[in-house]
Amino acid sequence: MKRNQSGITLLGFILILGVAGLFIYVGMKVVPMYLEFFSVKKSMDGLALEPGINNATPDRIKSLFFRRLYVNYSDNVKPENVKIERADGGWHMTVSYEVRRPMISNLDVVGNFVAEKDLTHGGPAD
Repeated sequence: MKRNQSGITLLGFILILGVAGLFIYVGMKVVPMYLEFFSVKKSMDGLALEPGINNATPDRIKSLFFRRLYVNYSDNVKPENVKIERADGGWHMTVSYEVRRPMISNLDVVGNFVAEKDLTHGGPAD
């Protein structure tokens, strides 16, 4: 009775490692961009809970926002990416920015992120 061997060949194993390595490499470029975006959203959520934020000036709002981002080590959001407009009962804040990371040779990974939040929390300001 003859038994046939079954399993993966060396060439198949190398091909699987190459594909897995490519996905891991792309993940190493993309995951930090999304982590930064989540820290931007978290900073905006915290800012929305700030007492008296609905009566603060746009400069004060930006100052508080960037102070929170500094703690989270976010460095891709610039002041020109933050837009603050008057809304019913407070302010409407929009953060729109782009992150570009080099990948391979002349290929880049580009992420366009937009986060919006209404800043309408009343109460006494400190």
